[in-house]
Amino acid sequence: MVHPSKVCPSAERPSGMRPSSVRASTIGRSLIRRFSPPASLLPLFLVPALVGLAGCAGDTDGPPGSAAESRPAENPAPLPDPVDPEAPDARERMLARAAALELDTPYEVPPGDPLHHHTAGFAKILCSNVFIAGLDPAFAAEHLGYFPSPREHRVHVTDTLVDFQRQAVHLTLPDGVVRTAKRYGSQGCVTLPMGQDSVRFTPVVIEPRTPDPATTPWPMGDVLPDEPFAADVDMEKVAAAVEAAFADPEGRTAAFLVTHRGRIIGERYGEGIDLHTPLESWSMGKSLVGTLMGVLIQQGEYDLWEPAPVPQWQSPGDPRQEIRIGDIMRMSSGLRFRAPQDPDFDPDEGYPDHLYIYTGGVDSAEWVATRPLQWPPNTVGRYRNSDPGLISYLVRLAVERRGENHLEFPQRHLFDRLGMRHSFLEPDPYGNLLLQGYEMVSARDWARLGNLYLNDGVWEGERILPEGFVEYAAALAPAWEADGRYTYGGAFFWVNGNGSLPIPTSAYRMAGAGGQSTHIIPSHDLVVVRLGHYSGAGPGGRDLRRALELLVEAVPGPEPEGSAGRSGP
Repeated sequence: MVHPSKVCPSAERPSGMRPSSVRASTIGRSLIRRFSPPASLLPLFLVPALVGLAGCAGDTDGPPGSAAESRPAENPAPLPDPVDPEAPDARERMLARAAALELDTPYEVPPGDPLHHHTAGFAKILCSNVFIAGLDPAFAAEHLGYFPSPREHRVHVTDTLVDFQRQAVHLTLPDGVVRTAKRYGSQGCVTLPMGQDSVRFTPVVIEPRTPDPATTPWPMGDVLPDEPFAADVDMEKVAAAVEAAFADPEGRTAAFLVTHRGRIIGERYGEGIDLHTPLESWSMGKSLVGTLMGVLIQQGEYDLWEPAPVPQWQSPGDPRQEIRIGDIMRMSSGLRFRAPQDPDFDPDEGYPDHLYIYTGGVDSAEWVATRPLQWPPNTVGRYRNSDPGLISYLVRLAVERRGENHLEFPQRHLFDRLGMRHSFLEPDPYGNLLLQGYEMVSARDWARLGNLYLNDGVWEGERILPEGFVEYAAALAPAWEADGRYTYGGAFFWVNGNGSLPIPTSAYRMAGAGGQSTHIIPSHDLVVVRLGHYSGAGPGGRDLRRALELLVEAVPGPEPEGSAGRSGP
């Protein structure tokens, strides 16, 4: 049986992280050492490290934000006949439905060379995984962050400088262009605009204001209880589930953690990772920025169903004034924005905005806020980074309006209250948090956030999220349902409405590229966190499915009646 306090790496995990042979010498600041990386990579050059890398050890009546109010009385525009997902021409009908609703507005292709953008993404991936997660540069280059920087683009890099002293990564391309990402303390790593050597915001030091984790019981600290586990939980199956999550070494699972009724009942980490390691989590950050909006709604700064007060939309007659905050967090804003996940995506149409706000070194808030409408709001659901970018912008506006620093807001108003202390939220060069996917967070911190949702937004007796917000997060978005896709909810959460996962349809999750996920399974009082290295997403996903099957067998909990995934407005 795997005891939940076991955090040491398994001997069967793949090697390649933090080997002492690739650390640069500390002899002199001018010394550059070469080493031979995997064959698929070009040489990396390491500037001497002055410090070593750490080792492992819905009604329409109700109060604002309530479940009742989360059910709008009507849609801003009529929904055409929904698509039957079982029909053989479902995709064609979905596209025809979108075409019938499409507005005559222009699309602006993001400027710049796509290879320059991909390389900027690569620099940030290396920077974060080396200087925050503490992983080996060659391992990071081979296995991490393919989404903004696919492997086929990485081979164009001719020179790589990983500067341990300045905590920066510089990547050179054949045309002489250098893309740089640099760590800015508590803000993590930031991609610098081309030709610039600094950011356009003032970095701030953010120290957690939480009790000493070494002496504080979980969940506010890291001390686990010695009491026996609940008698109605089959701990042998829990142990088998933990083992299943790591069954295939090619899955490269980095962290797996299970809580039942808030208590950790299973936990294990891959080589070079421990309970404190912040790991790339990608689009799980979307659910995090949705949570930050929930905090502000609870604090009275916004209402879930008010028109989103984006400054760029306030000219008389601007149709974007019909977009509500709740529509945006259902990926249903209707903004004209291109993403590789679009069912009709054509790469020949240019570099997609979905990636550009990560890699362009631009003011991401300004870019997303100036996109026109493609469809009326709340009619067509598309998975696009425009929407979490808008919510991040609204969070910043509200926080700054009351005289606070928006970069500190997540720690002070959410993380400190949950005991989260190993989370880095990374901005663009203008200080806009890129929480559509640029965040490094430890497994235990994700488990804490998952348990906030499992507890209906209440933490140790204090309501952090408004009443009804969790129900909104777990209910299927109507624009997605109209497309026959029973997979997306509110607050940037995915739902299991189509039963594609071996867990109840009432379950919902935070999910990110490369196999990152935090599943909330209310019927079984479970939260399941899985983080892994990007290259192992396929086999790692298969291992996770088996682990989930075992967990719902190990823990009592009747399947709830009906399908919550199809009951949303």
